[in-house]
Parts: sequence; C-alpha cells; structure tokens
Amino acid sequence: MRITQDFVAVRVPATSANLGPGFDSFGLALDLWDQVSVHATAGPTHVAIEGEGAGVLDEGEDHLVVRSLRMGLEAAGVAQVGIQMHCTNRIPHSRGLGSSASAIVAGLGLARALIGDPEALTAEDILAIATEIEGHPDNVAPAISGGVTVSWMDDDGAPGMVHLSGESPIDPVAFIPDFELATSKARAVLPEQVPFNDAKFNLSRAGILAAVLGGQTRVIGAGHDVHDLLMAATEDRLHQDYRRQSMQPSHALVTWLRGAGKAAVISGAGPTVLSLESIDPKVQADAQAAGWKVLPLKLAKSGVQITRGNLSKIDDGRVFV
Repeated sequence: MRITQDFVAVRVPATSANLGPGFDSFGLALDLWDQVSVHATAGPTHVAIEGEGAGVLDEGEDHLVVRSLRMGLEAAGVAQVGIQMHCTNRIPHSRGLGSSASAIVAGLGLARALIGDPEALTAEDILAIATEIEGHPDNVAPAISGGVTVSWMDDDGAPGMVHLSGESPIDPVAFIPDFELATSKARAVLPEQVPFNDAKFNLSRAGILAAVLGGQTRVIGAGHDVHDLLMAATEDRLHQDYRRQSMQPSHALVTWLRGAGKAAVISGAGPTVLSLESIDPKVQADAQAAGWKVLPLKLAKSGVQITRGNLSKIDDGRVFV
C-alpha cells in the first residue's frame, strides 16, 4: 500500500468511560468534536494547535496524533512522510473526557485517509493499535464506533468491543472543573483487591446499565421507569470511592447531583462529572456559581469520521461501518 491522498481531515468525538459500575469496559461517545487536518509533505513535521492544549502540547513528532498516525502507516506497511497538521481541539485535556483516546483514534483515522484504500486499517485494526497505545479500550472503542460500547481485553491483550445499537434513553450533561487530573494518578489509588460483595454489586449494576443503554427498559420489581433504572444502573463500589481523596470536589458534586435525583457519575478517571440525565436550569446555575463549566451534550451516534479525502465519500466517511 501507499499514500494516495496529500490532504485529508478527520473529526473525532469526546468520550466518557466507566459510567459508574462499568470500570474499564463501558464507554460512550459525546457530541463534542476535535477536528484534525493533515498535508503530506516532503518537509519536516509541524503541528498547529488552536483551542485546548494550544501553547502546551508538542508541535512536532511527539504530538500524540502524529505518533498515532505514524503507527498506523507502519502497521499498513506504508512509507512515512512529512506532516503539516492543524488541530482544532474542543475536548478538554486531563478531565476524563477521552482526549488522549480521541487523539489516538484521530491519528489512525488520518493514516487510513492518507492511504485512501477502504481495505487499509479496518476498524478492527484501529481498535487493536489504539488499545496498544492507550493501554485499555474503554475510551477508544466509542471514539471509533460512536454510541455506547462495552469493550474488553482477552488474556493475550487483544481487545474486543460490542456496540449497543439500541436507542439509549440518556441526555448527557458534563460538569467540567477548572483543574486537571492525570489518569495515572487516578489509577494509582485503586486497590489490588476488592471485597467479594462489592464485585457482586457492580456486576448486577453493570448488567442493568447495559440493558438500559441498549434500549431495554421493561422491568419487573423495584424501579418502574427509566429514571429509577438509571439511578440503580450508575451505582458503583469498585473505583469511585477509592478515588475520592484525589478529586474531592468531583465526588461532592456527584453526591449532590444524585441527592437531587440525577444519575451522575465520575467521567472516566475524572475529574469531570457526567450526568446521564438532563439538568434543570437552577441546578446548572448553582453548579456554575460553584466554578463548574456545565455543558449539555448529546450522545454522538457516530465515531471518527473522515471529512476530507476520497474515503469521506464512503458511508459518510465513518471509519467504523
């Protein structure tokens, strides 16, 4: 294979992982998009950045999108080229909204677009390479496919994912703080073992979550509407409480929102808080007064899209079909 396109572009959504009980497995795509374009050149690599990360992120070969693009070309057996890249970043960094996963998937999508061959870098290839770079697939899976996903890794480290194709009855709202938290720090406080009853508790809640997010809402017993199901489905005993000390304001906000009857969780490793239900203006105003950026969002039904290049004309440019 070889590069057939010299100017391509992609867009890729923000994501949220865990969603309460689905630690390292559940994820969803949010209607907040980074856009990246690339000119293939014979000269040195340069990255122009506007929006999130401008003036902070590397502007050369160490930029995560560039590194991911190069891994994609290498995996496809394609010669490397110089890169002139422009990034319009809207996804906040180190906030639990999947910015690194989105960058990785953007780079791999750009590699596929530069090659311009529908057989190059399939969704399965991109999932495997992205998981290798990121370390786990919970955020990269929805960045690839959109919607709601459940992902896993087998004993050999190979990833898999399931896309829940039902009509999810959620109306996400992100509460974004003005402080960052590195995922590595959030993971460092987690225990190596958890109580058996806590594991059992999360298994049941994760099962409810999969059913609700997949559009299955008929219920017998406790919880007679979607709201009751979402409240039960977003309970967690495996990771959120252990991380409390590293992001006290986020945990306080989750407690407050849940006390107000909203299915709120820590988004990924935090510190962003995600409600799966709409928030009334009074609660939004109170959160904003306390220093939170409140961002009502929609579920992004598609994942990474090629927006320029000959593959943009195939199935609306979606990499995952």
